[in-house]
Amino acid sequence: MGSRRIKSVLICTTATGTAALLLGFFAFAAVATRTEGAQPLAADGIVVLTGGEARIAEAGRLLGSGKARRLLVSGVNRRTSRDDLRRLMNVETRLFDCCVDVGYEALDTFGNADEARLWASQWQFSRLIVVTASYHMPRSLAEMALALPGAKLQGYSVVPRKLQLEGSPWWLRSTAARALLWEFVKFVPVATRLAIARVAGLFEVEALDGTARGINGHPHSPTRTTRL
Repeated sequence: MGSRRIKSVLICTTATGTAALLLGFFAFAAVATRTEGAQPLAADGIVVLTGGEARIAEAGRLLGSGKARRLLVSGVNRRTSRDDLRRLMNVETRLFDCCVDVGYEALDTFGNADEARLWASQWQFSRLIVVTASYHMPRSLAEMALALPGAKLQGYSVVPRKLQLEGSPWWLRSTAARALLWEFVKFVPVATRLAIARVAGLFEVEALDGTARGINGHPHSPTRTTRL
């Protein structure tokens, strides 16, 4: 009887865990394939994660429209010059030279978050707009929340070409389905780390869902001017 009960518990636990993962994946896919989103409210700074030209251009547009005072391009290939980035960003040279910082150290999303943490600390920023691909946004916000406890984060998603489904469900597009599944596999451990940290009360994360939040009060002055 004892062994049957243990077996039943294991089966139920496995079934429950599998169902939770499936529900989580479909919820994740629904968020990642969303094509419409609100324009972000003004913030202290913008952090754009490299990985596609459209992200850089959108980040430049947000900076040019006055959504933030500075912009960090994180995870730039060392062979990419500032002139290359300016052309991709399509902003005025004066704006780019004064207000765009380039980070060459980050090699992955964890590194992006650490690079953003150092940059935000340098400029005393606490309210950030994060620009990246839609499928990459949940993991990016989770990593940023872990690296920047207490920061107010807004997600501004750029839908990559492989997820521009034009009315077709993502599960009928093999490329989209693979991209979503692989990103979900990478997202789960980060989300678990964040959940554990929140439950443990190590810090309070003020924003993770990517909803827009505005800023109140006056901007801070930078403590030093060294660029990344």
